[in-house]
Parts: sequence; C-alpha cells; structure tokens
Amino acid sequence: MSGVLLWVVNPKENATSLLSLMPRIGSPKRSKFCSRLIFSPGIIAYSGAVAHPPRSSEERVYEVVLKQAALVREQRRPKEKALDFDQRIEGSDGMINWDLLNEAYDRCGEVCAEYAKTFYLGTLLMTPERRRAVWAIYVWCRRTDELVDGPNASYITPKALDRWEKRLTDLFEGRPYDMYDAALSDTVTKYPVDIQPFKDMVEGMRLDLRKSRYQNFDELYLYCYYVAGTVGLMSVPVMGIAPESKASTESVYNAALALGIANQLTNILRDVGEDARRGRIYLPQDELAQAGLSDDDIFRGKVTDKWQSFMKGQIKRARMFFDEAEKGVAELNSASRWPVWASLLLYRQILDAIEANGYDNFTKRAYVGKAKKLVSLPIAYGRAIIGPSKLTEQLVAR
Repeated sequence: MSGVLLWVVNPKENATSLLSLMPRIGSPKRSKFCSRLIFSPGIIAYSGAVAHPPRSSEERVYEVVLKQAALVREQRRPKEKALDFDQRIEGSDGMINWDLLNEAYDRCGEVCAEYAKTFYLGTLLMTPERRRAVWAIYVWCRRTDELVDGPNASYITPKALDRWEKRLTDLFEGRPYDMYDAALSDTVTKYPVDIQPFKDMVEGMRLDLRKSRYQNFDELYLYCYYVAGTVGLMSVPVMGIAPESKASTESVYNAALALGIANQLTNILRDVGEDARRGRIYLPQDELAQAGLSDDDIFRGKVTDKWQSFMKGQIKRARMFFDEAEKGVAELNSASRWPVWASLLLYRQILDAIEANGYDNFTKRAYVGKAKKLVSLPIAYGRAIIGPSKLTEQLVAR
C-alpha cells in the first residue's frame, strides 16, 4: 500500500519502516434463478451450483460497498460504547482519560506528518475532529502494512495476523491495546465506520504471505481492494459527503473504491522491477501470456516492443479507475476535497512518469518531482472549491 491518503494513498509506497509503530503481537445485483433438474416425473430438484454461481471479485466487493453506504446513510453507529483505557493503557500519574486520548491523536498526527507530508498539510484544512480521525485511520493502515512489508516481515505468520485481527475487534469494542489503538477506537464511536474494510485489509496481508502470482484481473482486483480499496471505504464516513451533493451514497463509495484500485494498480506498475527482485509478479498472468510475455521476461527486465505495448494497456486501465474516482471526490465535504484532490493528481502523474521513462519500470523508479508537485497543489485547490454538481458535470462531459 502507500503513503496513505485515506482515499488516495495506501500504506505501501513509503519504504521507510515505522520501527516505533510496529504492533506488538505476542457491482450491480445479479439475477437469482435456478435451473431445474428433473429426476423422474413429478420430482423436481434445483441445482445449487447453478443457483449460486461463483461471484466475481467486483460483485463480492460491491456487497461491502452497499453495506458501508447504508451505515453512512442511516448513521447506525452505536454511541454507548466507552473506551476502557484502564484495561489496556496506563498513563502517567495525574493524567485522565481525555489527556491520554488527546496525546494518542497527537501522536497519530506526528506519524502522518512524517510519512505523508502533502496529505498531512491538506488535513489541516479539515475540522479538528475530522483530521484527528483521519490520522488515526492512517496510522492503523500503516501499522498493518508494516506487518508484511516492515523490518520484521520475515517473522510474521498467519497466526500473527490472526492476533492482529483479534486486536482490531477489541479496539472496535472499546478495548484499545495502546495509544494508537485508542485513537482509532474513539474514532469508530464517532463516525459510522464499519469493521469489515479493516478486516479485509488484514486479509490482504494474508494474501501477501501466501500468494505471489495472480492469474487474471479478477484475482488482482480483489487483492487491490483488500490492500487499497478498503482505505477509501474506511475514510468516506470521516471525510463526509457535501450537504449539497446530489450523488447517491453508493456512488461516492464506488468512487472511493475506484481511487484505491487506481492507486494500487499504479503502485504495481511503478514497482514491477522491485517486486520481481523479491520473486513477486502482480501483473495478470493471462494478460501477460496474451501479450506474448512470461515471468522470465519480467525477471530479465528488458524493455521490448511487446512490453511497451502491454504496459500501455495496463496504464490505460489504471487511468480509467482514476477517471471514475474523480467524480466522487467532487461530492466530498468541501473541507475534505483539497487533500484528496492533491493526492489524486500527484499519484496519477506517476503513470505519466512511467511513460516518460520509456516504460522501463524494471530499472527506473517513476516519481513526481518537487516542481510538478508544487504546480499540482493550486490546481487541486481550484478543483476543491468548485461545488459538487458543477464539477461532476464537467468531468462527465470530458
């Protein structure tokens, strides 16, 4: 994942490890029909295999989207849970729970400022409560990612991830383990944030432990949802939807999901060479074969005509997801739009950088220079101040 904008940045980008933060772990609806199997006159049975055909990854993820949208729409988050600081967190003498909680949020802000500088600056435009909540989600995502990408990754086992997921359940139930957990535990009592996207991100970490190839885009899409699309679903309730927005809640969540998918596809295309050196290939195997390419071609790391043609198609798909995401950013609460726009525009330019490098993502790392970053920030601000309906109309017409 990558330098985490909630929506835009997922935790896999920044290679610097958070040693001090390492956890201590001791689509549209389908029609429903059945085919009838006739065994003998008057006896009819129904084939369960046909009644419940395998669902695509998009259908499975869409069910999660609908659930998250319903939570925001109906504001079902229970308010009666209180944080049990005494059970898991011990403060200095004289500190009360509110002191501990404020310190927890402040620490989350410090982490965000260190590892996601541009996004952090954008969060300062949010209301204090929203930016603190965003920091808390960011830190949890980074810590989760560090389990499989950090300095102790070689020691992480499926059981360790099981314990991390149990700890997640505890903090959602008001039993935080440490200061960072406490900030998130408080956040989920204030916003209609559901636990499922968090659990799904842990599932993405499990995939990283056991899987290094993806046979087709359906498999890759699910992985991208687990490790990045989930971030969008976590953050929409905190970012908020503009009161004047005419978009459906589901469409905003779909756009958040699209942005996470776009980010992760961009990560994958940027890091082909780096991943190959670790024995990992995150490109769809069937599409590689159709392009006349194989794993050996990637391990050799030579830019050929076939590779360039293949990369053009992959970049085109990532841009399509960015296009879909832009429609949803315009519908966010006005105070939340600028950091999202800034991160989206900057991240999208990584694809331009891959092209500028002649599609050599084996030996060259695509990045956005400081000058381009500075130019992008006022553009993002300009888009952020335009009302939802007007900007959406412009994007649809484009």
